[in-house]
Amino acid sequence: MPLYRQEKDWANQGVTLSRATLANWIIRPSHEWLEPVYNAIKECLVTEPLIHADETVLQVLKEPGRKATTESRMWVYTSGRSPTPAILFEYQPTRSGQHARRFLEGFSGYLQTDGFSGYNAVPNVIHCGCWAHLQRKFEEAIPDGADAKTSKAAIGYDYCNRLFAMDKKWEGLSDERRHEERLVNMKPLLDEFWQWVSALNPLPKSNLGKAVTYAMNQKDSLNNILLDGRIELSNNRAENAIRPYVTGRKNWLFADTTRGAKASAIVYSIIETAKANQLNPYMYLVYLLSKLPGLKELTKESLTPYLPWCPELPPWCHSDSCKAPQD
Repeated sequence: MPLYRQEKDWANQGVTLSRATLANWIIRPSHEWLEPVYNAIKECLVTEPLIHADETVLQVLKEPGRKATTESRMWVYTSGRSPTPAILFEYQPTRSGQHARRFLEGFSGYLQTDGFSGYNAVPNVIHCGCWAHLQRKFEEAIPDGADAKTSKAAIGYDYCNRLFAMDKKWEGLSDERRHEERLVNMKPLLDEFWQWVSALNPLPKSNLGKAVTYAMNQKDSLNNILLDGRIELSNNRAENAIRPYVTGRKNWLFADTTRGAKASAIVYSIIETAKANQLNPYMYLVYLLSKLPGLKELTKESLTPYLPWCPELPPWCHSDSCKAPQD
């Protein structure tokens, strides 16, 4: 909810609170107490075997040396299927791949993205593509009319559907068994698909031409689905993780300052990671902001009992709880 709306709601209840005060109430705790938790979660995230990444537009009004209308970026990084799920946002003024390179320093696993070339700046990773993106490109190329179902674009779309349907059957398997099933049953379908694509010769600027170009440019990263059962068929996990931020942006439209944009990234990270770990976000924030100020130092070791997947968290932090116990 935008702060200007909260300001009006408080005023309707007879309480005068300025937006500046409300903003400071978010910014200061974010940097003093929540950022160390954010950093501890990040240290765990870069040890994961698979990370999904995506980015979206953000407007920050008061960026040094930039116009208020200049587009900035909010990046998101999330773990794959993991017992310690993490979703981290990071504000940066540009879409340069160097931001991903710096954020993912120390990570050497599978990096799954939508194919944006900026992620090529990240070293020591195996890039994995997104079949959902290719599927959408074929869908957009399907023409209207009676021949839509038999068009070349529809055939490409059907190939993608078959891959997703096949992989869905293996959801309950171990990573090792899923990998085996893909090598035995999915690889022949992939080989058939690439043989079909290579035989196409569409107009380069047509929708089908764009789908084919995307497919051929991403062939290696799309085929990496066969390397490991932990790799997912799409980057939907990152797209779903960033959706709450995009929804919120429709309400508050922009960040006023870079400090506020960074605080926003930290708060979204803590809340979305709490949700991913089946915590009640409000109760988890209550717990953190009640306990962390009492710690002598905020290090990775001292913060371990407060991370969102820690079994030592009190029961009332979990999503099936509605209120904290009375002290």
